[in-house]
Parts: sequence; C-alpha cells; structure tokens
Amino acid sequence: MIFRNENPKTLLNRRSFLLGAAQIAGLSLLSGRLYYLQILEREKYHLLAEDNRLSVRLLAPERGKILDRQGLTVAASKANFRLMIVPEQVGKNIVEPLQKISKIINLSPDSLEKLLKEIKKKPRFLPTVIQEGLLWKDVAKIEMSLLDYPGFFIEEVQQRYYPFKEFGAHILGYVSAPTEKDEEKKGAYLSAAGIKVGKNGLEKLHDNKLRGLVGSRQVEINARGRLIREISRQVPKKGKDLNLTIDFELQKHAVSLLSKHESAGAVVMNIHTGEVLCMASHPAFDGNLFTNGISHQDWKGLLSDPYNPLTNKVIQGQYAPGSAYKLVVALAALENNIVDVNTNFYCPGHVSLGGRRFHCWKRGGHGKVDFLEAIYRSCDVYFYELGKRLDIDAIASVARRLGFGALSNIGLPDEKPGLVPTRAWKKAALKESWYPGESLVASIGQGYVLATPLQLVVMLARISNGGFAVEPHLIRGEAEPAYKQLSFSQANLDLIVKGLEMVSNVPRGTGYRTRITEKGLEMGGKSGTTQVKRITMAERRAGVRKNADLPWKFRDHGLFIGFAPIKSPRYAAVVIVEHGGFGSTVAGPIVRDLLLMAQKRKL
Repeated sequence: MIFRNENPKTLLNRRSFLLGAAQIAGLSLLSGRLYYLQILEREKYHLLAEDNRLSVRLLAPERGKILDRQGLTVAASKANFRLMIVPEQVGKNIVEPLQKISKIINLSPDSLEKLLKEIKKKPRFLPTVIQEGLLWKDVAKIEMSLLDYPGFFIEEVQQRYYPFKEFGAHILGYVSAPTEKDEEKKGAYLSAAGIKVGKNGLEKLHDNKLRGLVGSRQVEINARGRLIREISRQVPKKGKDLNLTIDFELQKHAVSLLSKHESAGAVVMNIHTGEVLCMASHPAFDGNLFTNGISHQDWKGLLSDPYNPLTNKVIQGQYAPGSAYKLVVALAALENNIVDVNTNFYCPGHVSLGGRRFHCWKRGGHGKVDFLEAIYRSCDVYFYELGKRLDIDAIASVARRLGFGALSNIGLPDEKPGLVPTRAWKKAALKESWYPGESLVASIGQGYVLATPLQLVVMLARISNGGFAVEPHLIRGEAEPAYKQLSFSQANLDLIVKGLEMVSNVPRGTGYRTRITEKGLEMGGKSGTTQVKRITMAERRAGVRKNADLPWKFRDHGLFIGFAPIKSPRYAAVVIVEHGGFGSTVAGPIVRDLLLMAQKRKL
C-alpha cells in the first residue's frame, strides 16, 4: 500500500533494500547447504556414491566331475549363458522392464509371475536368474536389447551336463536350483550365485564335495548398471571329482538287455570288495531335463509313465523274492540241524496243513528229493517241509545276517528296507498271531517277505564269498573295511554254493538252459518267479488259463540270481524283469551275459 504523503523515490529505495536482503539471505542459506553437503557430509556421500558405482557379483564354482571306474566322464560341466537381474539397479518399478524383456526371451506369463515372487523374497541387491541355457546365437541379440534396461546382464557359467543322458541316471541323480530349505541348510548365497545343488542320487549324497566353493568379483558399473571394469576377483574353487565303481561298458550292456522289456533292473557286484560294477534300472530319465528346471509337461510325463522311470528298481523295488529266498531257508535248516545233505522228502506235488493244500510249482511232483536236488530242481514241497520244522524267527535271523530287512550302506536316497516277517512284526503291524501256514508260504519266498535286488545280490555275495559281511558301495578309492565273518558254518555255506552250481550245470537244473558253457567261466545261479496275482475261477471261466493271459501289470515277476566263476567266485548278479514271467526264461539269460562280460573284462 502507498501512503498518500510518501515520496515515490523513497518507496523504490526501500523495496530494493528488502529484495536485496532476501537475496542475500537465500544465497547464504544455499551456500551453507552446499558447504554442509560438500565439506561436512563429504565422506558420507562419497561412500554412497561408491555403493552406487561398485557391485559385488558372486561366481559359481565348476561342479566336480563324476567318472566311471575306467576314467570315463559321465557327469561334467559345460558353458551356459544366463540372463540376470539386479532389482536394486533397475529401480522401484521392475515389472514393466521385466515384461518387455520377457517378450524378447519368450518367457511365459507363468514363469514371469514365478520370477517376480522369487525377486520379492530376496534382498534387492542380490542378482536373480531370469533364464538359463541361452544359446550363443541369441546372446548378442539379447545384449543389444539390454542397452535400454539398466540392472540386466548376461553372464557365462558352467552348467551340469550328462553326456550319456539316461546312462546311470538312477545312480547319478541330477541337480537343480536350490529351494528355500536348501538355502537354510547350505547358505543363502546359493541362488544368488546361481549354484545348482544335488537333488537325487550321488549328486545329492555327495553334494558338498561336488559343489565346490563360491567366488566373487567386485566390478565398477555405470548409472545404467553396465560393466565398466573389474576391480577385484576371488576365484571360485572347483568341486572335487567322484570316481565310481561302475563300469560304463557293463552298464551300457545291461541297459541294452533290459530295454527289451517294459520294466526291469540289474545289479552286478564284486563279492569280495562290495564294488557295484553295474546298477541299471529301465526305463530311466534324462538328468539334463532337471538342470535348468524341468517343464511341467516333462515332469507330468515322468510321473504318469506306468513303467516308473523315476524309480530305481534295484534299491527301491520291493519284490517277493520267490525261490531265491529258498537259499535263506536252506541255510537256516542246516544251521539249526533240521536237515543235512542226505535228508530226503517225498514230493507228490503238494502238502496239506490245516485243511489247506500248498502246491508245488510242478503239479505232478518231483518224487523223492534230497537236499541238493531240492535246490537245483527248486522243489517247493521240500521247502514246505522245512517251513513246518523251522520257526519263522529262526528263518528271520539268518535272513537278517544275509542282508535282508534293512538298508544297506550304499547311501543312495530313498532306498527301501524290504521286509523280513517275524511273530513280533505281525503282532505289531497287523495285531494278529503268526499261523503255521504262513511259514510254509514264507519258505518259498512268498507271502509277507519282500526284498530288493540289491539285498539279493548282497545275500548271494555273502554266501559265495565264505560268509563275509560284504557291503555294497559305489565310490572307488574309499578305504574298504575289513568285513567281519558271519557266524555260519563253512561246510553249510559250501553246500548251498554246490546247490547253486548244480542249478546251472545239471541237466535237470532250473537254470541249465542259461548256463555259461565257456570253460573256466561257468556260473551258478537260482531262478525265482514272484506271483503278483492268482488267476481266479471267474477268470478261468473267461478263458484265462496261464499267467501270460493276464494283463501285463498282473503277470508274475521274473527273477534270477547268479555268481561266477564257480571255481573261484568273484562276481554276483541279480536281474528282475517286472511282470516278465518265468525267471529262468527272461532274467536268467541277462544274468548270464552280464557275468560273462564282467569276467572277460576282468573288472
């Protein structure tokens, strides 16, 4: 407001003074703030600038190799390009740039959603893998696209690779990205470094040894997150190699033989050292499918396959051992002085107990049978008679010492223990007493008795090596323990071995047709056929006359166990052909071929 009597010139001077004073005050405040930022807070903001300029990136170590007993690499590493993101360098809004990037690399909406959830769980300064397995031809194109997006970069790492795909898949296992549970146990740096962890098989069992030690590098980056230079580097330490007892050629031959059937398993072992020379399960899976995350379609296909490719039939398949279990019963009878080599029983084709008939596989009967003949002709009635005279717990005691009813020391995940029935087991599990007829059924390896092929090969090894408690193992170079000798009579063990020799080398033996004829390489063995389902009267009326007339999943399993050479035993082998029928017909020839090859290769 201008007062009526005030001079205009005086008024102008006053306004100039006020404006000047305000400017001086503003400049003073600005100068003070600049002084505060540049001088007093200099160290603080210098450090903040360093944080924005420097970035620490973790370096994944190369995983150790897995080699067969001859030094052939069966699990290795190869170059892998992967796209990474550091959310902190992208900014607060990471959804939009991720959506644009996902179109460039063809990332599905589901995968993008999963990625965003993963990013939210982790600190923003940690890198996260967007996509792995990028092809070299695509890397340059993606790099050009990333120029517009700070916080994204491509790095080269070593990726697990199985050169023979399905070979030894159930032994080797596979690797995959760590879960939250893995990181709780093994360290939160795993996913930050993009390290894969073992998820099954030896990859899981020896993960700490194979994985190695993570490294790091400190790099200078620009405002858009692009690499300017490397400041320092701590080199990652490669994982240690594993040397297997498995022989690639023997394993390959086993797979070739098993693949002629829908579902089967085979194992070969050195009876003195416990070295597993072959462990094959058919069908198998390709471990490479899991390395960068298996697709939903592939995973669904594996789970729905009726032949169970994810199951290692050697350690996870639990089968009634059939006539192979007669060796346990025979040894128990000898050890308990129930019979000797001269004990005879008459086989009319069946025995009766408690108003029930128990049939021999040979309906017309074997006639008068002695101990060795009962083994090589596999007379059920002879073993029914032993079952009448032996307590089930006495059979169980011998079975356990031979390796049944418990996990081995092989260490592979998800091994099954089988089942050795006893009176106490039935009372606890089924709340029922043991019945005499159940002993007869158990005496021919049926009923409640369950065993894995690995347990059967251990049994055969312990019988044929003089009664030493050999344990199976897969890693070569480890110190082998001095196996203790089991408390069996050597004379009794020799009788069992003699019976096995006759199975394959006496014309009436059940394994005679699958014998090895080459001198000095002869084998001994025992067939086994595991009943899966009885043919009902209704099925018989419908025309089902024999086991082969049933649907595949209801047919008997075929089993054969064998050792060689008979003069100086060194190898034991077991083959199971699921729903394959007679063991001597379908499994016997495979055992013969594997034992022959093991001897010729002098493994």
